[in-house]
Amino acid sequence: MQLVVREACRNLVAGDAVHLVTRETGQAVRSVIAREIGALTAGEVMTLDFSGVGIIDFSCADECLAKLLTRLIAGEYGEKYLRLTGLGESQRENIHVALERKRLPALLVQPDGSWDCLGTITPHLRETLRHIVARHRISARELMKLLDLELTAASTRLGSLHRLRLVSRRERTIGDGGREFVYEGLVPGNGGAAGGARRG
Repeated sequence: MQLVVREACRNLVAGDAVHLVTRETGQAVRSVIAREIGALTAGEVMTLDFSGVGIIDFSCADECLAKLLTRLIAGEYGEKYLRLTGLGESQRENIHVALERKRLPALLVQPDGSWDCLGTITPHLRETLRHIVARHRISARELMKLLDLELTAASTRLGSLHRLRLVSRRERTIGDGGREFVYEGLVPGNGGAAGGARRG
């Protein structure tokens, strides 16, 4: 599902331009987004499209996105996922700082399929995420072989990315009758190039 923030929040701000500033605005925007996330079915991904939005200041980004992601990661919305798109450079920077201060990550995707992680993510989790996006999906056993890890280390990395809602997961049956989780990227299309400039 895609939520165009400009349209969803037009009645929350004064004037024709949609500028997301102040904590009060952030609270109102978060309520709108939370309602839409709540309506998703388990396993669905919501794309928040900020195209056409003007200023997003730090206070609004903190109140809206940082608090929303805190609750998403805590499991308040169930097995739902979120990705961002349509952000300009100054908007990205304010959102990045707001998330970084709470040690939270958020997936940013671009129309060309490239992606980045705003906020905080450790280098080894970024590396793992890059492999998942490039391969579309991966299991702990496959990651173990790919990166020459212990199985427990591979499982921990994948579990951490899922807990942070940066990848989805599903269960599948394996050859010996057992079951394992498969982790899937949230970047549409072929995943494009991974943005690696930011440090977690």
